[in-house]
Amino acid sequence: QNIHLVAKWLSSLEKKLEQHSESSHRHFRVFISAEPAPSPDSHIIPQGILENSIKITNEAPTGMHANLHKALDNFNQDTLEMCTRENEFKSILFALCYFHAVVAERRKFGPQGWNRSYPFNTGDLTISVNVLYNYLEASSKVPYDDLRYLFGEIMYGGHITDDWDRRLCKTYLEEFIKPEMLEGELLLAPGFPLPGNMDYNGYHQYIDDALPPESPYLYGLHPNAEIGFLTQTSEKLFHTVLEMQPRDTSVGEGGVGTREEMVKALLEEMLEKLMDEFNIAELMAKVEERTPYVVVAFQECERMNILTSEIKHSLKELDLGLKGELTMTSDMENLQNALYLDMVPESWIKRAYPSTASLGTWFADLLSRIKELEAWTGDFSLPSTVWLAGFFNPQSFLTAIMQSTARKNKWPLDKMTLQCDVTKKNREDFASPPREGAYVHGLFMEGARWDAQTGIITDARLKELTPAMPVIFVKAIPADKQDARSMYPCPVYKTRQRGPTYVWTFNLKTRENPSKWVLAGVALLLQI
Repeated sequence: QNIHLVAKWLSSLEKKLEQHSESSHRHFRVFISAEPAPSPDSHIIPQGILENSIKITNEAPTGMHANLHKALDNFNQDTLEMCTRENEFKSILFALCYFHAVVAERRKFGPQGWNRSYPFNTGDLTISVNVLYNYLEASSKVPYDDLRYLFGEIMYGGHITDDWDRRLCKTYLEEFIKPEMLEGELLLAPGFPLPGNMDYNGYHQYIDDALPPESPYLYGLHPNAEIGFLTQTSEKLFHTVLEMQPRDTSVGEGGVGTREEMVKALLEEMLEKLMDEFNIAELMAKVEERTPYVVVAFQECERMNILTSEIKHSLKELDLGLKGELTMTSDMENLQNALYLDMVPESWIKRAYPSTASLGTWFADLLSRIKELEAWTGDFSLPSTVWLAGFFNPQSFLTAIMQSTARKNKWPLDKMTLQCDVTKKNREDFASPPREGAYVHGLFMEGARWDAQTGIITDARLKELTPAMPVIFVKAIPADKQDARSMYPCPVYKTRQRGPTYVWTFNLKTRENPSKWVLAGVALLLQI
């Protein structure tokens, strides 16, 4: 409908309602339904109407309890009776409803839930049930593999664009839809077995009676996942409140001078702490052989120079602007706001590495990165343990480990892989690098923890969201020598935002089924 006509009609409706409010019957009510506006400029309901009405919204259900009921609501008793293989059909249908509720609701845990957000919808569920019906009617035994493939790679998988999310979706289906489901005890979640053969209302009743209270356990996650997600939500809220503060006031009673004085002090401190850029020509002259590691060092120095020169240039420019010697531009204004709000300025982010830190922490981290590079380029010998997070491009360093081993042993590079042995020591315990490969430090685990004594992944401790890993010995081996048994292929990300910050996959030892760690969203992080 034409939005201008609607706007016009709404203003005449407002006048009509005003007239009727005085002389009409006391039980007279007007009901108006509306759908969410696609953009702010479509918010055209007059304020008068909004203020005088009781507003009721229909939100999507939250929590597993509501989502599981809602998934089951797409069917009825007739659906349950339509298939000749009644037992198998009902079991898989209920498991699909649980799967549907889990994948939709897991979104609330942020990147530890899914790397990206996907528009799973009821169509995915109802079509999957149709496919299930057709397959069961057509074959003599239940084609579990085919069904999982169709649900996981096509119906639901069709939305998924990230390989790790695809693995997660596949793992849920492997846990929920398998031959054991007809032999009795299959747990959809701890304390929630797959129900037996019931009628439609029986299943709804079963959810009310048997589903444990809402918790990350229902998704295969550790309770810490909720703490992390709630902390991030509240931090976002406080940040928004801070951004909404008026800009032009001094800092209030007992405050530390005006906004400009604060920015000026910070700016001077930063300029003072920033070292000179790396003199690449001079460094190159020192090097006898351009080994893969030396090439990485140069690339890192070049990237660092681009970043530090932008920081110096923009700060000096803002300094002149604040002194009145240059006209303030919008870029300078933005920089001033960022410094005041303790945020990393946009033009720095563009030239830097992914980070979720506030400006103070980010700048201290930048100085550490520069120091690390200075130490390394002092004599170009590999540090006894390498701070993997200190690189713009950690992948290039890990690739260099493979390249230097390949050259030394005359092995083809494309037939190699990295092996990661988690040591029992911390960085202070190492005085020199290994003969081959590298020791790396500064990684954290999210979703579980590493047990250094037994050398395996184990359940996280409550409230320890990202425990530090011991030093990891990374070395290159021929791919066919790799031991894949009792290993969890663990993704390594640069930050807690995961997704596009993916770096590498480290195989970590596990006694439990690796699927447990997949569902728990276990990953290694280079910074927290």
